[in-house]
Amino acid sequence: MEKKVCADVVVGLDRGRVDAWRALITANALVIEKIERALVEAGLPPLGWYDVLLELNAAPGRRLRMQDLAARVVLSRTRVSRLVDEIARAGLVERVPDPDDGRATFATITPLGRTKLRRAAPRYLAGIEQHFTSLFTAKERDTLTTLLQRVAARHAGTRAPNRSA
Repeated sequence: MEKKVCADVVVGLDRGRVDAWRALITANALVIEKIERALVEAGLPPLGWYDVLLELNAAPGRRLRMQDLAARVVLSRTRVSRLVDEIARAGLVERVPDPDDGRATFATITPLGRTKLRRAAPRYLAGIEQHFTSLFTAKERDTLTTLLQRVAARHAGTRAPNRSA
């Protein structure tokens, strides 16, 4: 166990554990930045929009309650509400009142949203391949998937997002 002093706080660190965490968050940020840039440069919806459209498109009836959408895209309700408002202004989703619960609202993907999602998917998938999956063997990808699913399952109960583009 190595001791480090950081802003007058002494913290016991296991270097390998911190390095693993740092590698994960750094790789995540860099790859997302590359994919985001490619989408924007191609005139396609930004990655946050793509994620919302992907979840809505995969949902039963192509709609989700706002709280369920927030859980699936891993954003706060407030943030997902603002994001859906932005996407709705572009005509890619609609807010629809829940007829069974006057307090709840569904976000529903529009036909234009589905078109934009289909146009963005090849660029998004190519970015994942170029900047992430091509760097690993099939066995390494399986191991990485298993490890990250374990983390997700631990912290999200049994709910682990299962997405497909």
